Amino acid sequence: MKSQIVTFLIKCPDQKGLVAKFTSFFYEEGFNIVSCQQYVNAAANRYYMRIRLDAADTTISKETLETKFEKIAKTLNCNWSAHYESEQQNVAIMVSHTSHCLYDLLERQREGDLDCNISLIISNHTKLKSIADMFDVPFYHLPITKETKKEQETQVIELLKKYQVDLIVMARYMQILSEEFINQYPERIINIHHSFLPAFQGANPYQRAYERGVKLIGATAHYATVDLDEGPIIEQDVERITHESTPKTLKRIGADVERLVLAKAVKSHLQHQIIVSDNRAIVFPETGE
Repeated sequence: MKSQIVTFLIKCPDQKGLVAKFTSFFYEEGFNIVSCQQYVNAAANRYYMRIRLDAADTTISKETLETKFEKIAKTLNCNWSAHYESEQQNVAIMVSHTSHCLYDLLERQREGDLDCNISLIISNHTKLKSIADMFDVPFYHLPITKETKKEQETQVIELLKKYQVDLIVMARYMQILSEEFINQYPERIINIHHSFLPAFQGANPYQRAYERGVKLIGATAHYATVDLDEGPIIEQDVERITHESTPKTLKRIGADVERLVLAKAVKSHLQHQIIVSDNRAIVFPETGE
């Protein structure tokens, strides 16, 4: 294995000696441990680990490493995944006609804040093609109606396979994905919801927030699941407002929060900081990588 950083994400029933067993295994295979983060959910008796390894002093292949680790994992009833920093992920952005999240992601990727390849942009409108052209990213206009939904999603999936997409980001894509679509990409679709879930689900949240006289406006990034707006929450944030705020100012403030929340969620996914357990996302903090 050539010199690179490898990240293992591990979850298993909590038990004594886990840290010693995992770290000893990697030490014996010649890895240097760059960082090791842990979390124990005592109520559920579950253990979670994110461990980053420097492979500079080992010659073990990926296949051999994963085969050997699986033997230990089986004895401990572990679910795990290994991620290699040299393998840049391909990202598809799906968007309708609102530009702020799309532009923000493209700019962050261009500046190096998001380590990925934004392979394509898919939209059910043509309005944002100029932004795709500005960043030289392929843009695909795939309109959708109630009658053509299945056909359109088939076209989307064909594009995702063509570009070997690892992560799908719904950057204000105002369509509900079908169960069949979502099930093909578990924990690989991130959606930004323009309110602080679980409050104000569905459409037009800022008008309803205004009518309720809320004092905080927020945004939520989560993995898409078949239960609408109820997937594991990755990132949230809020901004304080006053009674003087109008639906228009709430929307403007909300857009700023959405940009930050979605970018943080995407970065956490790209850096392999997330372990999903049941319907919860365990998000380990960034360690300087």
